[in-house]
Amino acid sequence: MKKQYAVLGLGRFGGSLVKEFYELGAEVLAIDIDQDKVDQYAQYVTHAVQFNGIDQEGLKQVGIKNIDHVFVSFGGNIESSVLTCLILKEMGVPTVWAKAHNDNHAKVLEKVGADRVIHPERDMAKRIANHIVSDKIIDYIELSEKYSMVEIVATKKIHNKSLADLDIRAKYGCNIVGILRGQEIIVSPPADEVISMGDVLIVMGHNSDINRFEREGV
Repeated sequence: MKKQYAVLGLGRFGGSLVKEFYELGAEVLAIDIDQDKVDQYAQYVTHAVQFNGIDQEGLKQVGIKNIDHVFVSFGGNIESSVLTCLILKEMGVPTVWAKAHNDNHAKVLEKVGADRVIHPERDMAKRIANHIVSDKIIDYIELSEKYSMVEIVATKKIHNKSLADLDIRAKYGCNIVGILRGQEIIVSPPADEVISMGDVLIVMGHNSDINRFEREGV
């Protein structure tokens, strides 16, 4: 059965999320207290409703507990986002992700049961910084405080060498979990896979290990 999503709060982040879901053909319920925003994004969603996210009766009426994955993305109203997360988890929503405005907000969201806390501005800043400071790193995704997944372009240094030859896990402590080669993606590449210059290595591991591999190994 196709998963159903809900986005509560149609600001910049919530609105962008709705549009991305639309492009992917996902079924989305959108909720915002501002009728203008509801009207603006109605074309991108399965159902758009105007009411306050902390209105428990309203959430019941739209069948929120039947939604698989809810995103709480309120603007500057930290209290509303916290209360809404609490209500959603009490109602039995399986997965709730919430946007945090700062670290203190994130801690409270985690305390009330948010399954994941999103820091869009901080995460984007990290991705941009990592991309700019290295001509090898083309994308960066933070998995946790200490672990990340990074896309690194293979240089001449490792051209025509197999993963076994490079022995990256033993030398640097990180793993190549995939290789992008043109339009092809090789998932969990075998040890005898030979790297070509220009391949994009999808590397996962501890941040310090990835940084050392980027500096010394590729």
